[in-house]
Amino acid sequence: MSGWTPEFEADLTLLLKDWLKHQGRSQADLRRNLRAVSTRMPALLEVLEREHKLRGLSGLADRLCSVEAEWHGQPAADSNGVAAAEEDPFGQLDLLLQEIRDDCSD
Repeated sequence: MSGWTPEFEADLTLLLKDWLKHQGRSQADLRRNLRAVSTRMPALLEVLEREHKLRGLSGLADRLCSVEAEWHGQPAADSNGVAAAEEDPFGQLDLLLQEIRDDCSD
């Protein structure tokens, strides 16, 4: 399992900013879904780092997929990170999660 490094955090920050922009969302929207203490990126990353430490990279991806599903009004993901009724099977985070799972199974 990859660790949480400064490089990983920098890459994740860029990913989150691009993702939020693409989704038409703000850091405040993400703060609400993550239940972070602040809208500032360090506070958001703190929540995501805890998720990463508890459940690894796939758990982190699952959490972000659940946030995206909530934004699109889809049912919450089950314990495997799979939405009960996926309307957009080609969502960016779903593809990322699948790629991570494929890498882990190799």
